[in-house]
Amino acid sequence: MKFLFSLFFSFALYASTLQLATSSNPSRLNPLLATDSSSSEIAGFIFNGLVKYDKDNATIIGDLAKKFYFKDDKTLVFELRKNVHWHDGEKFTAKDVVFTYKTLISPTISSPYSAGFRFVKDVKSLDEYTVEVVYKQVYFKALETWMMGIIPEHVLRDEKNLMSASFNTHPVGTGPYKLYQLQHSKNIILRAYDNYFLGRPKIDEISFHVIADAMTRFLMLKSGELDIGSIEPIQYERQLSDNFFKKFNIFEKITQSYTYLGFNLRLKKFQNPKVREALSLAIDREEIIKILFFNHAKICTGPFLPSSIAFNEDVKTPTKDIQKAKKLLAEAGYDAQHPFEFEIVTSNSSAIRPYAAEILQYQLKKAGVIVKLRVMEWQAFLNMVVFPHKFDSVLLGWGLSPTPDPYMFWHSDNDKQGGFNLVGYKDAMMDRMIEESQEIIDRKKLSKIWKKMFKMITDTNPYLFLYIPNSITAVSKKIKNVQNSPSGIWYNYTEWEKDTNK
Repeated sequence: MKFLFSLFFSFALYASTLQLATSSNPSRLNPLLATDSSSSEIAGFIFNGLVKYDKDNATIIGDLAKKFYFKDDKTLVFELRKNVHWHDGEKFTAKDVVFTYKTLISPTISSPYSAGFRFVKDVKSLDEYTVEVVYKQVYFKALETWMMGIIPEHVLRDEKNLMSASFNTHPVGTGPYKLYQLQHSKNIILRAYDNYFLGRPKIDEISFHVIADAMTRFLMLKSGELDIGSIEPIQYERQLSDNFFKKFNIFEKITQSYTYLGFNLRLKKFQNPKVREALSLAIDREEIIKILFFNHAKICTGPFLPSSIAFNEDVKTPTKDIQKAKKLLAEAGYDAQHPFEFEIVTSNSSAIRPYAAEILQYQLKKAGVIVKLRVMEWQAFLNMVVFPHKFDSVLLGWGLSPTPDPYMFWHSDNDKQGGFNLVGYKDAMMDRMIEESQEIIDRKKLSKIWKKMFKMITDTNPYLFLYIPNSITAVSKKIKNVQNSPSGIWYNYTEWEKDTNK
C-alpha cells in the first residue's frame, strides 16, 4: 500500500512534461562556458542573470536583482532579491556575484564571455544583498553584461579546474528548473524547482531528446512525440497536412540571427581581397532564399541586423556577376587550368545549412571555383574544426543580442582559442573604432560609428553574409498560455500549462 501511494504521488507530482528536442549533446551546462546552442539553451532554464530583457527586447529589467541604478557614469549598484535559493537550498547572496566575476576574469578558464567584463575595475559586496560594480571607463553595455548567469560560490570555491569540473554536467543554479537527468545522446530531464523565487513553474518537467538528425526531429514533431519544434520552410509549405494544424499552433517571426560563409583569413589563399570579392559576386543570395526558404527569410547584407541601430541601410546586396568574378580570379592568378579550390565545412544540426552549402557549391562552379563539402556532427564540428581554426571556410550562424557588441566578433583581440573572431579578421582601424565605440553612450553617435564598421566589414568580405531566417515554431495546442512577442514565445514559459487530457 505504501509503495502504491509513493508511486501515485510520484506520478502526480511529475504529471506534466514538456517534450522538446535538441540537436546535440550539451558540452557544458555552465553559463560561463556554454558557447554552443544546446548548452546555452538548457543552461538558460537552470541559471539566472542579475538582469534580463523584457518581453519586447526593449528594456532591461531585474532578474536576480530587484533594483539597479548608476551611482555615477562608472559605478553600477545592484540590490539583490532576498528570497532566492540555489537548487541545493543554500541562499543566493552578493558573494555569488563577486565569485562569478572573479571566475570569469581568471586565467584558469577560457570563455568568450570574459570579454564583456574587460572594462570592470572592481566588483565588491557592500553587504549581503548589495553589489557595487566600478568600471574603468564609461561602457555602453555595462548593464547588459550582467545578463550572464551567476554561479554558486559555495559549490565551486574550492574547484581547481572549472573547465573540466563535474559542475558542468551536474549544475546547481537558481533558475525555474533544475537538472534531474543527463544521458548523453539520449535524454536530458529538467524538473521544476519548487522554491523558485518567482513561483514554481506550472509544467513539472522538461524533457530534451538528443536527436542529431533534423528529419527525425521533424517526424517526431509530426507524430506528436514533441510538444514544440522548429519547422523548416519547405516542411511548412509542402510537408504538413491539415491534421497537423489542428493539433499545433504556428508562431513565425524574423530571427535575431544570420547565416554566413566565413573564410579562414589566416590562410594565404583567402588573404587576397580580389578572391573574396570574386566569391561574393559568384553567388546568388536571392536564389538561395527562393530555393530553401520560400520567402520565409531575407537576405543578410552585413554583420548587424535590420532591427539594430547599427544596421547600415546604404549597403546593398552584391549583384551576382559571374564575368567580373572570373576576371577578379584571373587577376589573382586563377584560371581553368589552375582553378581556385576550397572546402566548406558545416554541421548537420541544421536541416538547411547542408543544402545551402550544396547550392553555394553549384553557384561557385559557374565561376570556375571548385568547392568540396564536409558535413559534420555538431560537437565534432566545434571541437575539431571551428575552435581549433582548422578549416578553409565554415558555414555558420550567429545569434545577436538587441545591442550588438562588435568587439566579440571583429576585434583582433578575439582571434584566439575560444574567441568568437573565428575567421581571424584583423584591421587596425577597425580595432580603434571598436575601442572608441565602447565608451560612447549617445545612441546617435554609436549608430554612426557602427554603420561605418558595417560598411568596412562588408567591403572586405571576411564573411559572405547570406540570409536572416524566420523562425517557424510549432507548439502543441495542449500547451496553454503561450504568447508571441518580439523576444519570442519563451518569455513567460513558467506560466505555461499542459493539458494532459488531450
